[in-house]
Amino acid sequence: MYTFRKEERLCSRKHLDLLFKNGSSFLLYPFRISYLFIDEPTSIPAQVVINVPKKRYKRAVDRNLLKRRIREAYRLNKQDHFYNQLPTERGLLLFSIQYVGKQKYEFIFIQKKLIATFKRFITLVQPHEVVE
Repeated sequence: MYTFRKEERLCSRKHLDLLFKNGSSFLLYPFRISYLFIDEPTSIPAQVVINVPKKRYKRAVDRNLLKRRIREAYRLNKQDHFYNQLPTERGLLLFSIQYVGKQKYEFIFIQKKLIATFKRFITLVQPHEVVE
């Protein structure tokens, strides 16, 4: 349940190009989220890529620290706050988490913001119910 396997990581160059050319995105500081649903049979609901820009964080140790914190927050919260609410009929979700923050935040802050990001994403992609 609390794992982050190879199948859940977005590594395919073809899928990455598709995501960044055709995907939608939104900003919820300190994250910029890009997403795209594709019709591809798979055993997992989403593939994710985590990105921390070299332009803002020159030292690799800083980038790796932030990526570790984001990965851990994703791993711990994906099942309850993300996978369970995803619309299953839309296919595989390609999901990109880009860190755009200007400072290195603690894990607790990153986790809280990632959960808020999941909630915002779910409200964006779920079909709106018509109230009569």
